[in-house]
Amino acid sequence: MKLLLLFFAFFNLASYSQPTDFNQLNFQKADSVALSYKGEGLNNLPVLTHNLTANLTTDVEKFRAIYTWVSTNIENDYQSYATTSNKRKKIVKDREAFLKWNSDYSPKMFKKLISQKKTACTGYAYLIREMAQLAEIACKIVDGYGRTATTNLSTKSQANHSWNIVKLNNKWYVCDATWSAGKTMMEEKGAVFTFDYNDGYFLADPELFIKNHFPLEIENTLLAENPTFKEFLEGPIIYNDAFKQNVIPIAPQKMKFEVLKHEPVSFRFKHSHKEAISNINIQLNKNTSNEENVIKTELPNNEVNLSYQFSSSGLYDVHIKIDDAIIATYVVKVRRK
Repeated sequence: MKLLLLFFAFFNLASYSQPTDFNQLNFQKADSVALSYKGEGLNNLPVLTHNLTANLTTDVEKFRAIYTWVSTNIENDYQSYATTSNKRKKIVKDREAFLKWNSDYSPKMFKKLISQKKTACTGYAYLIREMAQLAEIACKIVDGYGRTATTNLSTKSQANHSWNIVKLNNKWYVCDATWSAGKTMMEEKGAVFTFDYNDGYFLADPELFIKNHFPLEIENTLLAENPTFKEFLEGPIIYNDAFKQNVIPIAPQKMKFEVLKHEPVSFRFKHSHKEAISNINIQLNKNTSNEENVIKTELPNNEVNLSYQFSSSGLYDVHIKIDDAIIATYVVKVRRK
Protein backbone atom coordinates (compact mmCIF):
# COMPACT_ATOMS: atom_id res chain seq x y z
CA MET A 1 0.00 0.00 0.00
CA LYS A 2 2.83 2.38 0.85
CA LEU A 3 4.44 1.91 -2.55
CA LEU A 4 1.09 2.48 -4.26
CA LEU A 5 0.60 5.78 -2.43
CA LEU A 6 4.11 6.84 -3.34
CA PHE A 7 3.38 5.94 -6.94
CA PHE A 8 0.46 8.34 -7.13
CA ALA A 9 2.14 11.02 -5.03
CA PHE A 10 4.93 11.21 -7.56
CA PHE A 11 2.70 11.63 -10.60
CA ASN A 12 3.89 15.19 -11.12
CA LEU A 13 7.37 13.99 -12.07
CA ALA A 14 6.23 11.02 -14.13
CA SER A 15 3.76 13.09 -16.14
CA TYR A 16 6.42 14.96 -18.12
CA SER A 17 7.15 13.81 -21.68
CA GLN A 18 9.86 11.19 -21.89
CA PRO A 19 13.06 11.27 -24.02
CA THR A 20 12.44 10.08 -27.56
CA ASP A 21 14.67 6.99 -27.36
CA PHE A 22 12.73 5.75 -24.33
CA ASN A 23 9.16 6.57 -25.31
CA GLN A 24 8.09 3.02 -24.66
CA LEU A 25 9.57 2.97 -21.18
CA ASN A 26 7.51 4.01 -18.17
CA PHE A 27 9.56 5.83 -15.52
CA GLN A 28 6.86 5.77 -12.86
CA LYS A 29 8.44 2.94 -10.89
CA ALA A 30 11.86 4.62 -10.88
CA ASP A 31 10.33 7.93 -9.81
CA SER A 32 8.35 6.22 -7.05
CA VAL A 33 11.50 4.57 -5.72
CA ALA A 34 13.26 7.95 -5.71
CA LEU A 35 10.41 9.52 -3.76
CA SER A 36 10.37 6.67 -1.23
CA TYR A 37 13.93 7.65 -0.20
CA LYS A 38 13.28 11.39 -0.11
CA GLY A 39 15.23 13.03 2.70
CA GLU A 40 17.83 10.25 2.97
CA GLY A 41 21.35 11.32 3.88
CA LEU A 42 24.50 10.96 1.81
CA ASN A 43 26.73 9.47 4.51
CA ASN A 44 26.60 6.03 2.91
CA LEU A 45 26.41 6.62 -0.82
CA PRO A 46 26.79 2.96 -1.87
CA VAL A 47 23.80 1.96 0.28
CA LEU A 48 21.67 4.83 -1.00
CA THR A 49 22.55 3.99 -4.60
CA HIS A 50 21.75 0.32 -3.99
CA ASN A 51 18.39 1.21 -2.46
CA LEU A 52 17.51 3.43 -5.42
CA THR A 53 18.46 0.89 -8.10
CA ALA A 54 18.23 -2.68 -6.73
CA ASN A 55 14.62 -3.27 -7.77
CA LEU A 56 14.95 -1.72 -11.23
CA THR A 57 15.88 -3.84 -14.23
CA THR A 58 17.30 -1.49 -16.86
CA ASP A 59 20.20 0.95 -16.67
CA VAL A 60 18.05 3.83 -17.85
CA GLU A 61 15.55 3.22 -15.03
CA LYS A 62 18.37 2.99 -12.51
CA PHE A 63 19.86 6.23 -13.77
CA ARG A 64 16.43 7.83 -13.74
CA ALA A 65 15.99 6.98 -10.06
CA ILE A 66 19.44 8.40 -9.25
CA TYR A 67 18.89 11.55 -11.28
CA THR A 68 15.43 12.21 -9.92
CA TRP A 69 16.56 11.68 -6.33
CA VAL A 70 19.49 14.07 -6.73
CA SER A 71 17.39 16.72 -8.47
CA THR A 72 14.68 16.63 -5.79
CA ASN A 73 16.86 16.31 -2.68
CA ILE A 74 19.96 18.44 -3.23
CA GLU A 75 19.69 22.19 -2.77
CA ASN A 76 21.45 24.56 -5.13
CA ASP A 77 23.94 26.57 -3.07
CA TYR A 78 24.46 30.05 -4.51
CA GLN A 79 27.32 30.81 -2.11
CA SER A 80 29.27 27.82 -3.41
CA TYR A 81 28.58 28.97 -6.96
CA ALA A 82 29.89 32.46 -6.14
CA THR A 83 33.04 30.98 -4.60
CA THR A 84 33.80 28.77 -7.59
CA SER A 85 32.97 31.61 -9.98
CA ASN A 86 35.49 33.91 -8.31
CA LYS A 87 38.17 31.24 -8.45
CA ARG A 88 37.45 30.55 -12.11
CA LYS A 89 37.90 34.24 -12.92
CA LYS A 90 41.44 34.15 -11.55
CA ILE A 91 42.51 31.32 -13.84
CA VAL A 92 40.32 32.08 -16.86
CA LYS A 93 43.27 32.38 -19.26
CA ASP A 94 44.92 29.13 -18.18
CA ARG A 95 42.74 26.24 -19.34
CA GLU A 96 45.06 23.56 -17.97
CA ALA A 97 45.10 25.28 -14.59
CA PHE A 98 41.32 25.44 -14.63
CA LEU A 99 40.95 21.74 -15.37
CA LYS A 100 43.42 20.84 -12.63
CA TRP A 101 41.73 23.13 -10.11
CA ASN A 102 38.31 21.76 -11.00
CA SER A 103 39.57 18.20 -10.57
CA ASP A 104 41.11 19.01 -7.18
CA TYR A 105 38.17 21.09 -5.99
CA SER A 106 35.45 18.56 -6.80
CA PRO A 107 36.30 16.16 -3.91
CA LYS A 108 36.38 19.11 -1.47
CA MET A 109 32.98 20.26 -2.61
CA PHE A 110 31.76 16.69 -2.40
CA LYS A 111 32.60 16.57 1.33
CA LYS A 112 30.47 19.68 1.92
CA LEU A 113 27.71 18.17 -0.16
CA ILE A 114 27.70 15.02 1.98
CA SER A 115 27.28 16.98 5.20
CA GLN A 116 24.86 19.69 4.07
CA LYS A 117 23.03 18.27 1.01
CA LYS A 118 23.56 21.52 -0.83
CA THR A 119 26.03 22.34 -3.57
CA ALA A 120 26.73 24.20 -6.80
CA CYS A 121 26.70 22.72 -10.28
CA THR A 122 30.07 21.01 -9.83
CA GLY A 123 28.70 19.13 -6.82
CA TYR A 124 25.57 18.02 -8.67
CA ALA A 125 27.65 16.72 -11.57
CA TYR A 126 30.10 15.00 -9.22
CA LEU A 127 27.30 13.32 -7.25
CA ILE A 128 25.51 12.12 -10.38
CA ARG A 129 28.74 10.62 -11.68
CA GLU A 130 29.64 8.90 -8.41
CA MET A 131 26.19 7.35 -7.96
CA ALA A 132 25.99 6.27 -11.60
CA GLN A 133 29.38 4.59 -11.36
CA LEU A 134 28.30 2.81 -8.18
CA ALA A 135 25.40 1.46 -10.24
CA GLU A 136 27.93 0.40 -12.91
CA ILE A 137 26.67 3.01 -15.39
CA ALA A 138 29.26 4.98 -17.38
CA CYS A 139 28.97 8.68 -16.61
CA LYS A 140 31.23 11.70 -17.04
CA ILE A 141 31.38 15.28 -15.78
CA VAL A 142 31.29 17.93 -18.49
CA ASP A 143 32.65 21.42 -17.82
CA GLY A 144 31.65 24.35 -19.97
CA TYR A 145 29.36 27.34 -20.31
CA GLY A 146 25.76 27.66 -19.17
CA ARG A 147 23.90 30.55 -20.80
CA THR A 148 20.80 32.16 -19.29
CA ALA A 149 19.02 35.50 -19.53
CA THR A 150 21.07 36.79 -16.59
CA THR A 151 24.56 35.55 -17.52
CA ASN A 152 26.90 37.93 -19.30
CA LEU A 153 29.09 35.66 -21.40
CA SER A 154 31.64 36.69 -24.00
CA THR A 155 34.38 34.96 -25.97
CA LYS A 156 36.72 35.85 -23.09
CA SER A 157 34.52 34.43 -20.33
CA GLN A 158 35.61 31.56 -18.11
CA ALA A 159 33.69 28.30 -17.97
CA ASN A 160 30.82 28.75 -15.51
CA HIS A 161 28.89 25.47 -15.39
CA SER A 162 29.13 21.68 -15.12
CA TRP A 163 26.77 18.87 -16.12
CA ASN A 164 26.92 15.19 -17.14
CA ILE A 165 26.88 12.81 -20.05
CA VAL A 166 25.75 9.24 -19.37
CA LYS A 167 26.03 6.07 -21.44
CA LEU A 168 22.84 4.03 -21.74
CA ASN A 169 22.26 1.22 -24.22
CA ASN A 170 25.65 1.99 -25.79
CA LYS A 171 24.67 5.60 -26.51
CA TRP A 172 25.69 8.79 -24.73
CA TYR A 173 23.10 11.29 -23.46
CA VAL A 174 23.30 14.77 -21.92
CA CYS A 175 21.66 15.82 -18.66
CA ASP A 176 21.84 18.66 -16.15
CA ALA A 177 20.67 17.88 -12.61
CA THR A 178 21.45 21.42 -11.44
CA TRP A 179 18.95 23.00 -13.80
CA SER A 180 16.47 20.20 -13.23
CA ALA A 181 16.48 20.83 -9.48
CA GLY A 182 14.86 24.25 -9.27
CA LYS A 183 15.51 27.96 -9.33
CA THR A 184 17.45 30.51 -7.28
CA MET A 185 15.95 33.98 -6.79
CA MET A 186 17.78 36.99 -5.41
CA GLU A 187 15.79 38.59 -2.57
CA GLU A 188 16.57 41.20 0.08
CA LYS A 189 17.76 38.51 2.47
CA GLY A 190 19.97 36.99 -0.19
CA ALA A 191 19.76 34.07 -2.60
CA VAL A 192 16.74 31.81 -2.05
CA PHE A 193 16.51 28.39 -3.71
CA THR A 194 13.18 26.72 -4.47
CA PHE A 195 12.84 23.10 -5.61
CA ASP A 196 10.99 23.04 -8.94
CA TYR A 197 11.81 19.87 -10.84
CA ASN A 198 12.24 20.24 -14.62
CA ASP A 199 12.23 16.90 -16.41
CA GLY A 200 13.36 18.50 -19.66
CA TYR A 201 17.04 18.37 -18.69
CA PHE A 202 16.93 14.60 -18.16
CA LEU A 203 18.46 12.94 -21.26
CA ALA A 204 17.74 16.12 -23.20
CA ASP A 205 17.80 16.44 -26.96
CA PRO A 206 21.40 17.54 -27.79
CA GLU A 207 20.02 19.88 -30.46
CA LEU A 208 18.13 21.78 -27.76
CA PHE A 209 20.77 21.32 -25.04
CA ILE A 210 23.42 23.11 -27.12
CA LYS A 211 21.27 26.24 -27.12
CA ASN A 212 22.32 27.01 -23.54
CA HIS A 213 25.15 24.52 -22.80
CA PHE A 214 28.55 24.71 -24.53
CA PRO A 215 31.22 22.21 -23.36
CA LEU A 216 34.95 22.85 -23.20
CA GLU A 217 35.48 19.52 -24.94
CA ILE A 218 33.44 20.01 -28.11
CA GLU A 219 32.76 16.29 -28.65
CA ASN A 220 30.61 16.37 -25.52
CA THR A 221 27.85 18.17 -27.40
CA LEU A 222 27.02 14.70 -28.80
CA LEU A 223 26.14 16.42 -32.09
CA ALA A 224 27.35 15.48 -35.56
CA GLU A 225 27.84 19.16 -36.41
CA ASN A 226 28.79 21.70 -33.76
CA PRO A 227 28.35 25.46 -33.62
CA THR A 228 31.31 27.66 -32.83
CA PHE A 229 31.46 29.30 -29.41
CA LYS A 230 30.72 32.64 -31.10
CA GLU A 231 27.61 31.17 -32.73
CA PHE A 232 26.54 29.80 -29.36
CA LEU A 233 26.84 33.25 -27.79
CA GLU A 234 24.93 34.90 -30.64
CA GLY A 235 21.95 32.54 -30.44
CA PRO A 236 18.58 33.38 -28.87
CA ILE A 237 18.08 33.15 -25.12
CA ILE A 238 16.41 29.83 -24.31
CA TYR A 239 14.39 29.32 -21.13
CA ASN A 240 13.56 26.31 -18.95
CA ASP A 241 10.06 26.00 -20.40
CA ALA A 242 11.52 25.21 -23.82
CA PHE A 243 12.97 22.09 -22.17
CA LYS A 244 9.70 21.24 -20.42
CA GLN A 245 7.95 21.28 -23.79
CA ASN A 246 10.95 19.99 -25.80
CA VAL A 247 10.58 22.80 -28.33
CA ILE A 248 13.77 23.61 -30.27
CA PRO A 249 14.36 27.02 -31.88
CA ILE A 250 15.59 26.55 -35.46
CA ALA A 251 15.51 30.09 -36.90
CA PRO A 252 16.52 32.86 -36.68
CA GLN A 253 19.87 31.55 -35.50
CA LYS A 254 20.91 34.88 -33.98
CA MET A 255 19.24 36.59 -31.04
CA LYS A 256 19.89 40.09 -32.42
CA PHE A 257 19.01 40.95 -36.01
CA GLU A 258 17.51 43.69 -38.18
CA VAL A 259 14.46 43.76 -40.48
CA LEU A 260 12.55 46.34 -42.48
CA LYS A 261 9.15 47.58 -41.38
CA HIS A 262 6.36 45.44 -42.95
CA GLU A 263 8.93 42.79 -43.95
CA PRO A 264 7.75 39.30 -42.90
CA VAL A 265 9.92 37.68 -40.22
CA SER A 266 9.87 33.93 -39.65
CA PHE A 267 10.44 32.26 -36.28
CA ARG A 268 10.76 28.51 -36.81
CA PHE A 269 10.70 25.76 -34.18
CA LYS A 270 10.90 21.97 -34.00
CA HIS A 271 8.57 20.14 -31.59
CA SER A 272 8.09 16.58 -30.36
CA HIS A 273 4.28 16.69 -30.49
CA LYS A 274 1.64 19.15 -31.72
CA GLU A 275 0.21 19.68 -28.26
CA ALA A 276 3.47 21.33 -27.23
CA ILE A 277 3.04 24.20 -29.69
CA SER A 278 -0.75 24.43 -29.85
CA ASN A 279 -0.67 27.74 -27.97
CA ILE A 280 2.63 29.12 -29.23
CA ASN A 281 2.58 32.85 -29.83
CA ILE A 282 4.64 36.05 -30.08
CA GLN A 283 4.77 38.79 -27.46
CA LEU A 284 6.58 42.09 -27.84
CA ASN A 285 8.39 44.00 -25.10
CA LYS A 286 6.89 41.88 -22.30
CA ASN A 287 3.51 43.61 -22.38
CA THR A 288 1.90 43.36 -25.81
CA SER A 289 0.20 40.26 -27.15
CA ASN A 290 0.25 40.02 -30.94
CA GLU A 291 -1.70 36.86 -31.55
CA GLU A 292 -3.95 38.42 -34.16
CA ASN A 293 -0.94 39.43 -36.29
CA VAL A 294 0.84 36.07 -36.22
CA ILE A 295 0.51 33.56 -39.05
CA LYS A 296 1.25 30.05 -37.78
CA THR A 297 2.10 27.36 -40.33
CA GLU A 298 2.69 23.67 -39.67
CA LEU A 299 5.70 22.37 -41.61
CA PRO A 300 7.06 18.85 -42.31
CA ASN A 301 9.38 17.12 -39.83
CA ASN A 302 7.49 18.36 -36.74
CA GLU A 303 8.29 22.00 -37.39
CA VAL A 304 6.15 25.12 -37.03
CA ASN A 305 6.70 28.60 -38.45
CA LEU A 306 5.49 31.85 -36.94
CA SER A 307 5.40 34.72 -39.44
CA TYR A 308 5.13 38.30 -38.21
CA GLN A 309 5.36 41.80 -39.71
CA PHE A 310 6.39 44.81 -37.63
CA SER A 311 4.20 47.80 -38.36
CA SER A 312 6.46 50.34 -36.63
CA SER A 313 10.21 50.91 -36.55
CA GLY A 314 12.17 50.62 -33.32
CA LEU A 315 13.90 48.10 -31.07
CA TYR A 316 11.81 45.15 -29.87
CA ASP A 317 12.24 42.36 -27.37
CA VAL A 318 10.45 39.47 -29.07
CA HIS A 319 9.36 36.72 -26.70
CA ILE A 320 8.14 33.40 -28.04
CA LYS A 321 5.62 32.01 -25.56
CA ILE A 322 3.64 28.83 -25.03
CA ASP A 323 0.63 29.80 -22.97
CA ASP A 324 2.12 32.11 -20.30
CA ALA A 325 5.66 30.69 -20.40
CA ILE A 326 8.49 32.27 -22.39
CA ILE A 327 10.59 29.72 -24.28
CA ALA A 328 12.87 32.02 -26.30
CA THR A 329 13.80 35.69 -26.66
CA TYR A 330 15.09 37.66 -29.64
CA VAL A 331 16.02 41.33 -29.99
CA VAL A 332 14.88 42.84 -33.30
CA LYS A 333 15.76 46.24 -34.70
CA VAL A 334 13.08 47.33 -37.17
CA ARG A 335 14.22 49.91 -39.72
CA ARG A 336 12.05 52.10 -41.90
CA LYS A 337 14.19 51.36 -44.97
